[in-house]
Amino acid sequence: MATPAMRFVEIQNVEGMAGPFYFRYDEFGADVRAAPHSHTWGHLNYAAHGTMQMETEGLRFLSPPQYAVWIPPTVVHSCTLRHAVVYRSIYITRDLCERLPSEPCTVRISPIIRSVLADFAARDVHVPSTPADLRLAHVVVDQLAVAEVQRCYLPAAAAPALVSVLEALQANPGDHRSLAEWAESVHMTERTLARQCQRELGMSFGDWRQRLRFLRAIDALEAGRTVQEIAFDLGYSTASAFIAMFQREAGTTPEQYRREFCGIA
Repeated sequence: MATPAMRFVEIQNVEGMAGPFYFRYDEFGADVRAAPHSHTWGHLNYAAHGTMQMETEGLRFLSPPQYAVWIPPTVVHSCTLRHAVVYRSIYITRDLCERLPSEPCTVRISPIIRSVLADFAARDVHVPSTPADLRLAHVVVDQLAVAEVQRCYLPAAAAPALVSVLEALQANPGDHRSLAEWAESVHMTERTLARQCQRELGMSFGDWRQRLRFLRAIDALEAGRTVQEIAFDLGYSTASAFIAMFQREAGTTPEQYRREFCGIA
């Protein structure tokens, strides 16, 4: 089957705006891409529904709805949407970015940030102008300044052996081979592969695999698949084991997540 051609979206032009904030709201279909570009403003990118992939300076960021991708001013970035998303973004003038991360990263979205974004989107507020709305926008900056930061939700590797393992897992997330079995497949000891995961990914092999499965589960929930189907496809022997993993990552059950973030009853 042929891969659908990517459609390119218009880049938001915030240069020359008075500031200090601009809020953008969009709904994008699958197979959409934003070409590499940069802004003199900082840029928070958030998918209220769906999973977003962003690329910058050789790094790839994948973020489910509990996370957003922060792009500091002047950093070149692009975005790829393999599935439909409800997109929210905040552009913040450079002066207000001093307390925010100086490098691209993923940040955990607090309930306060999520509520402000939902409120502004519902009222179609792009440029906060009233004192109350400006206060709310500044609260978002305060929340971002103390948010949990991760270099990448699903980091990539550079070492060829580890790359081959991760690529095989991405092709088949349900592969439940142990770390020792994966190490044997790339002619490496289990201990060496474990150290390589910590060094290159900043997490254990098991944590990386769990995050991959969580991202794939989000896509499957959006597609309307049942919890039982998703569990077996991702290598879980029971639906309850899959639900437990999902709750650890999302803080909610798959069906609650589907209702809240996927817009599916």
